[in-house]
Amino acid sequence: MAEKLKFDLVAPERLLLSTEADMVIVPGSEGDFGVLAGHAPVMSTLRVGVIEVTGAEGGDSRIFVRGGFAEVTPAGLTVLAEEAVPVSELDAATLDGRIQDATEDVNDAATDEAKSKAQAHLDQLQELRAAL
Repeated sequence: MAEKLKFDLVAPERLLLSTEADMVIVPGSEGDFGVLAGHAPVMSTLRVGVIEVTGAEGGDSRIFVRGGFAEVTPAGLTVLAEEAVPVSELDAATLDGRIQDATEDVNDAATDEAKSKAQAHLDQLQELRAAL
C-alpha cells in the first residue's frame, strides 16, 4: 500500500478539509502541480482554480480556490486559501443569477473605483462558474 499524504485546506472562516490522500493537484501561480507523499519541500502562491484530491478517506473531492498559498513540508501539504468552496456546493443557476446582477453593477457603476470593484467581483463569480 502506498504512503498517504497529509493534506489540510484552511479557508478564512474554517478548516475546510483535513485528510490523508494519495495525491493532491494544486493550481499554483506557475501552473498546476501534483503532490504525493514524500514530495520535496516547496511553497507556491495559488491562482484561481480547482484543487483535486484523489484517494482521500472520504473519497475524491474538488475544491474551488481563489488566492492563497500552498506549502509542502515533510509533514504534508497545507493550503491557506483566501476563498475555498467545494465544487459540489456550487449551484449553477444561482451563480448565473449572481453573474447577471454583477454585470449590471459593472454597467451601472458611477465612478472608476466603483467600476473596478464591481468588475473584480464579476471576475470572481465568472471564475467560480468556470470551475463548474
